[in-house]
Amino acid sequence: MRIASLCPSNTELLHYLGLAPSLIGVDDFSDWPESIEHLPRLGPDLSIDIDRLEGLEPDLIVASLSVPGMEKNIEELEKRKLPYIVLNPQTLEEIGQDLLTLGKAARCEEKASEVHSHYLAILEEFNKASQSVSSRPSLYWEWWPKPVFTPGAVNWLTEVSLLAGGVNVFKDVELASIQTDWQDVYDRSPDHICLAWVGVRKEKIKPELILKRPQWTELKAVKENRIHILEEDLYCRPSPRLIEGIWKLGRLLHPQQYKSISLPKLFTS
Repeated sequence: MRIASLCPSNTELLHYLGLAPSLIGVDDFSDWPESIEHLPRLGPDLSIDIDRLEGLEPDLIVASLSVPGMEKNIEELEKRKLPYIVLNPQTLEEIGQDLLTLGKAARCEEKASEVHSHYLAILEEFNKASQSVSSRPSLYWEWWPKPVFTPGAVNWLTEVSLLAGGVNVFKDVELASIQTDWQDVYDRSPDHICLAWVGVRKEKIKPELILKRPQWTELKAVKENRIHILEEDLYCRPSPRLIEGIWKLGRLLHPQQYKSISLPKLFTS
């Protein structure tokens, strides 16, 4: 099949199913696996060049609604009667289901079932490890610094936090993404600050900006040097790469409980 992907998480899902060689075009932000570097770029995920996409004559387009504004891509695909499916997972379970959905659409259901089984098995290992921890530190996840955006209860990072032996300090807010402010974060007094700015590589993040926020030097996370710069591609995209993110976070928060877990080769970058 000739397959096109319109966002990074979809491209990653295709890789896990062994379908990267079938890709004929991807969005501008897809950057993993390395084998896709040579592929035609179809524009930013919010404004895909549908003319170019149509010209590639895809058999299947894997679209997304994971970011507000992607709807216009779907509308144009529908208008032109192009073959597509739409993925929009918010939870780890839904990411697993998307493996099966994509496997059916791409006619590789047996492979998808196999990958899905491995996915569930490693999640269960993390679950067992998380249940053995004696205390769960609170985590503040920062998706964007100004205005402040952080994940709420209806987001995979709340589950990631639990499976790594922690707890999302905003788990009480029933939203996928929350716009808040520095005072709100300060009042919640997180044990750890996890910086994973969407679309920004680790080396571009400036943790010193944290120290300039009112009162934040008084936070125990700051006093105890628990400010972590994390890979946004392992935490901010709804794909099985979150597995590696959980593994790394678990070993950071609870080295003893997570050191015995070996990451399956399938889920290593």
